Amino acid sequence: MAWISAVIFHTPQILSPNSLPHDANQKKICQSQCRTFPFLRRSAICRASPQGVKREASNTRIFASVTDVLLDETVEKFQLPKGDTWSVHKFGGTCVGSSERIKNVADIIVKDNSERKLVVVSAMSKVTDMMYDLIEKAQSRDDSFVSALDAVLEKHRSTAFDLLDGDDLNSFLSRLHNDIRNLKAMLRAIYIAGHATESFMDFVVGHGELWSAQILSSVVRKKGMNSKWMDTREVLIVNPSGSDQVDPDYVESEKRLEKWYSQNPSEIIIATGFIASTPKNIPTTLKRDGSDFSAAIMGALFRARQVTIWTDVDGVYTADPRKVSEAVILQTLSYQEAWEMSYFGANVLHPRTIIPVMQYSIPIVIRNIFNLSAPGTRICHSLVNDKEEGQSLESLVKGFATIDNLALVNVEGTGMAGVPGTANAIFGAVKDVGANVIMISQASSEHSVCFAVPEKEVKAVAEALNSRFRQALDAGRLSQIAVIPNCSILAAVGQKMASTSGVSASLFNALAKANINVRAIAQGCSEYNITVVIKQEDCIKALRAVHSRFYLSRTTIAMGVIGPGLIGHTLLGQLRDQAAVLKEEFNIDLRVMGITGSRTMLLSDVGIDLSRWRELQIENGEVTNLEKLVQHVHGNHFIPNTVLVDCTADSGVASHYYDWLRKGIHVITPNKKANSGPLDQYLKLRSLQRQSYTHYFYEATVGAGLPIISTLRGLLETGDKILKIEGIFSGTLSYIFNNFIGKRAFSAVVAEAKQAGYTEPDPRDDLSGTDVARKVIILARESGLKLELSDIPIENLVPEPLRDSASPEEFMQQLPQFDQDMTNNRQDAEDAGEVLRYVGVVDVANKKGVVELRRYKKDHPFAQLSGSDNIIAFTTTRYKNQPLIVRGPGAGAQVTAGGVFSDILRLASYLGAPS
Repeated sequence: MAWISAVIFHTPQILSPNSLPHDANQKKICQSQCRTFPFLRRSAICRASPQGVKREASNTRIFASVTDVLLDETVEKFQLPKGDTWSVHKFGGTCVGSSERIKNVADIIVKDNSERKLVVVSAMSKVTDMMYDLIEKAQSRDDSFVSALDAVLEKHRSTAFDLLDGDDLNSFLSRLHNDIRNLKAMLRAIYIAGHATESFMDFVVGHGELWSAQILSSVVRKKGMNSKWMDTREVLIVNPSGSDQVDPDYVESEKRLEKWYSQNPSEIIIATGFIASTPKNIPTTLKRDGSDFSAAIMGALFRARQVTIWTDVDGVYTADPRKVSEAVILQTLSYQEAWEMSYFGANVLHPRTIIPVMQYSIPIVIRNIFNLSAPGTRICHSLVNDKEEGQSLESLVKGFATIDNLALVNVEGTGMAGVPGTANAIFGAVKDVGANVIMISQASSEHSVCFAVPEKEVKAVAEALNSRFRQALDAGRLSQIAVIPNCSILAAVGQKMASTSGVSASLFNALAKANINVRAIAQGCSEYNITVVIKQEDCIKALRAVHSRFYLSRTTIAMGVIGPGLIGHTLLGQLRDQAAVLKEEFNIDLRVMGITGSRTMLLSDVGIDLSRWRELQIENGEVTNLEKLVQHVHGNHFIPNTVLVDCTADSGVASHYYDWLRKGIHVITPNKKANSGPLDQYLKLRSLQRQSYTHYFYEATVGAGLPIISTLRGLLETGDKILKIEGIFSGTLSYIFNNFIGKRAFSAVVAEAKQAGYTEPDPRDDLSGTDVARKVIILARESGLKLELSDIPIENLVPEPLRDSASPEEFMQQLPQFDQDMTNNRQDAEDAGEVLRYVGVVDVANKKGVVELRRYKKDHPFAQLSGSDNIIAFTTTRYKNQPLIVRGPGAGAQVTAGGVFSDILRLASYLGAPS
């Protein structure tokens, strides 16, 4: 009996006279329906009258059967309990897209320990689209609507066989087949008329929710739980409000809900989403995102404890993760923040979904049905009314959203200033063509007004404005109505962020660093968003730039390493070992985005795995292209800082430093070629460094890991005056002369140093003294002397006959022939109680430098060295009687790479990392 009642209710409802506008098409459909359903000929809806179709007097069900009356009179009345005992769940089409997924949904419902549960369910995945396609085919008189309807039938029939059995299966299949027969007849009528009204379309597409709700309710009952399904068209009453939206009638809906519950009491209710009725009982839908809206309305009607929206993502992201790989899940959002983000295109909720729950402070939780371990995002009233001490910018800026395919319309003219009604005239014209204004910005001088509209509507808007203001344009009161196409809106959303110092500055600074031009700005006094209009082609780049500024570490640094040789390879190992500690303890995020050698380079968009970079270079390496490497590392735009680390000794690479610094790329290097090259290039480089905020660090060029440059700068910056810098700058030559003792031959010590890895592959590069001279010239220039490398006299320790030897091997073979000269020098020194040391000297007082072999007393600090240690003595006005000594290891890949690493961390400190 109950089933008969339901069928009688469903079929005539869509043919209610209240749903039929009196036009020819509707009469055709009505007549066709009467022919198709003979029993309808006896009903009032098909009897024509002079005033049109005769209306039924009933305000509730158009066809109340005898069964309905009996049910109304005999069912015991149950009062609807409201409040925290209810939890509301909403499951979208993806969640109920298959038999297995429907089982998962049922498990979630059963495991929820709430006392009472209201579950809103969408149609199975793709079914709503299939239903709209049926109508489109029927209107187009495409006979394939019949086979398409059969596909809908089979989808639900097979799902029912998978999940149901016994009476539940038979009952559902009976209803399903009856619904399909009725739909086929209705579609045939639409086919004949070639047209369907909105009410007919709403009736057809709503069947998907009816079927999924019935199936899910039966599955929950099968698990031993008391469950009823609700056709929300019997409960939710809405009024069309234009612009493809509806407004819920909460008073009437509450009355109907109480009546429904009195007849269908249950601890678990499975309700249809998306569909509702008008006050005249005509089936309708809640339009876009209707199922979410249904859940929010139900939450408000039940005064529920919480509304959970189940979807296929872990929560609300700080930005679209398809555009920003670094986007993170937000734990909480205020209602207003969620509202703003959804308005600006974020995949959160439709703004109207939030309205019903706000009134009763019912939180909405967004959760992932495919990842139950994820807590999701909770949307509720903000717990922070005012900015508390210690709040970070990140806690104030919750997220970023974009809207693409917009055009900016600019109405400009001196005649606008101070003229009342101009804005009204502008937007009145826009309203007349039905365009949607997304954003408005007006100069305080009232000289111009610009606003953003969807690009597909801008032509009509421009024509309307030109027509409306033709006289003002001809008279010169308006200078132009300009359209700027291909725009996007980028919105930053956050509670009270606009009233917090630094937020806007950080936002626009991030855009500037990414070379993004802002075309218009809008900021509401509600302080929930800052909106900018930019070129559409820059949209993703801008989104990544601002997101990285607020959600990556302030000292996230994109790195490119040039020269993965001995020093570069060692540096990459040190970075690998320390990366996690730096990120966790110091908030420094170092990402190597590119590594290039002389032949092969490796690039990554997110950061190279340094534990296997050589393997990756073999698998994914490409031909070296320095320009491409620089563009890749610096052009990512989602990491705010870029540094190139040059670990080569190549003058060609060093020649690029100036251009890199000019582009805003920091440079760190142990390569001495730039600072010891032509003086004018050095001065140009240092001048640029002083004028910009770009950093150029080169500590390792002089003392490997020793703080020589920083010590010198510290002395100068604090007002000390440098008189002389003298030191053993070569770890190789320090090792050689520290071990050139007793009866040992000079050539034997050089061979030992080469074998131990202290020398260059060709030891002549060390023995020539050129490397020491470069360090001397660097310190001389840092001290203020304007010297060229050619101004430094160098004592070359390579015997003159061997300077042109064909190979390092030939040189080493012939070197013993010249041992006697060096042995004699050592003996003379020993006879005088002295030792030999190869030193570089910067004589600042006399504005000169020298590199030579000198003798020092055995009690001199230079005579106390061991191994490959370096030692540098600063004689200054403060340290005149006793020089300031810096001593330590000065050679080897580990200490040199450590010096470079130290510069990287110094850069991070300058960029804001904690010291």
